[in-house]
Amino acid sequence: MTFLFRWTAVFFLMSGWALAADHKNEIAVDIRNKSEAEVCAEKDNVALEFSSPTISSMTVQAVHPAYMGMIVADRWQPDFTSCDMSSDPSFASDARRVTFYETPDMWLTGYTYPSFWRPGTVPVKVGNKVENGLHVVQVWVRHQERAEEVLVFYPPDGYWRARPLPPAHLRWSAYGSSFLVGPVETQIRPIVDLQEIIFEPETKSFLLRFKRGGQARLSMKILDQDRMVLDVQYEKVSGQYPFAALRSMYVTGFNNDVADVAWRDKDATGWKEAPMMSFPGGKAAEIWTGRQTPSRHNLSAPDMVFGGFKP
Repeated sequence: MTFLFRWTAVFFLMSGWALAADHKNEIAVDIRNKSEAEVCAEKDNVALEFSSPTISSMTVQAVHPAYMGMIVADRWQPDFTSCDMSSDPSFASDARRVTFYETPDMWLTGYTYPSFWRPGTVPVKVGNKVENGLHVVQVWVRHQERAEEVLVFYPPDGYWRARPLPPAHLRWSAYGSSFLVGPVETQIRPIVDLQEIIFEPETKSFLLRFKRGGQARLSMKILDQDRMVLDVQYEKVSGQYPFAALRSMYVTGFNNDVADVAWRDKDATGWKEAPMMSFPGGKAAEIWTGRQTPSRHNLSAPDMVFGGFKP
């Protein structure tokens, strides 16, 4: 039985992006659009923050876009046109690479860069092994005899990126928008201040302990050539801060990682849609963010869907 089948065998009835038809216990959360215009394509100027007085769980999905089958070539190189990064903070480190968890089907690789905008002080633990000083951790899986990177997180600032396995006609697909899980605050830019991260191999879960109090468990539930589904369970997280956020990039309609939003309120009979930069925010029980027209940047990047909010 392959790694992929073990994760997806019990989910073969899923269609669209909805995980289930039962929305009985869902709640609508407050979504604030704090996006600002930007000319630099390497700055995250798109920002949605999710808030609720109480939250116990949510679902995050990274789903290949509807036009995925039409992509022949993609561009993923960084574009620093019109960018000025001279005022960004920088903390020097000794560069290194380490694989600190490994099975034949899954492994975690961490990197410390020569410099990063925040110091690498968050420990990452797997069993009795502890790695300190990592700036980024990659989650790799084996699929069709190839190594595929499907999830990446940054311990110093709490950012995550997810992507499904590449579709059959492409050997690779891009990351796009980032998301934050936990008490979101602004320290120069939005972050989640983590105390520690613990990976639990038996459940393919990450336990996130926050400096602002409380914790969350982020579990990888579904991974296939259409989507990755992450389940997030919160415990004792204060409603004083947003409990999650989306971060992304929009310069123009032809140069972006996300351009459009669709959302529905609890018990709504239909969806509403808007361009990301004019999305008014408000209440939503489920929200999709993505693109409906091609971009010159990361065209294969996944749509991101947030829902399953429970009190």
